[in-house]
Amino acid sequence: MLRPIVTHRFLLNRVASEATPDDLEIARDLEDTLVFRRADCVGMAANMIGHNKAIICVLDERERPLLMLNPTIEGQWDRYETEEGCLSLPGERPCVRYKRIRVTWQDTTFASHTATFTGRVAEAIQHECDHLKGILI
Repeated sequence: MLRPIVTHRFLLNRVASEATPDDLEIARDLEDTLVFRRADCVGMAANMIGHNKAIICVLDERERPLLMLNPTIEGQWDRYETEEGCLSLPGERPCVRYKRIRVTWQDTTFASHTATFTGRVAEAIQHECDHLKGILI
């Protein structure tokens, strides 16, 4: 189900709690909302649709939604500085990102995965993982 985008900093600055099987509807709503907003963004975190859960969804290199429950960035390489925007905030802001990252996460069956991402997908994952920590650019 399509959800409105949260813009209240108080809600966005909270640290997310672990996603559980009870949160799968939130994951589906997050994916639906990202697909609907894909012209405006390449990733979203659950707190952006009003749920303080460790769930993100990003568009992969083929522009398909990739849901990640309880993602953790395990490694990062090749630091760079850039500017990013966010649907929840006006304008763009400077931030530090890494060109290559290794991420561990669970899918919607709670099977674990680990993969390395680069480029736009890596940047989107880093942005959304910051959301899960209550960090805004």
